[in-house]
Amino acid sequence: QVQLVESGGGLVQPGGSLRLSCAASGSIFSKYVMGWYRQAPGKQRELVARITSGGSTNYADAVKGRFTISRDNAKNTVYLHMNSLKPEDTAVYYCNADIASLLFWGQGTQVTVSS
Repeated sequence: QVQLVESGGGLVQPGGSLRLSCAASGSIFSKYVMGWYRQAPGKQRELVARITSGGSTNYADAVKGRFTISRDNAKNTVYLHMNSLKPEDTAVYYCNADIASLLFWGQGTQVTVSS
């Protein structure tokens, strides 16, 4: 069982920035494929960004150039740096760990972009 704990959400004005963090349990974190997903009210959960154990990344088109995913294997933590935030980025953001196709989820953290 892998436990994921997100932090860093909150209220931010359009154009602002936030950094989300996700701390993971487990001794083989470096082997996990980690991802950030989000779910807005009335919408399906969608992939925001993923990072493999080797550091390769991919992003949803809606966030390319604005969001950056990174990981610190020494701290068992994955980050999502979010810049130039827009109201449409408002959602609950979930951390995800993919371990040989076993999926684990965090509890989610709310990000609200509003003036």
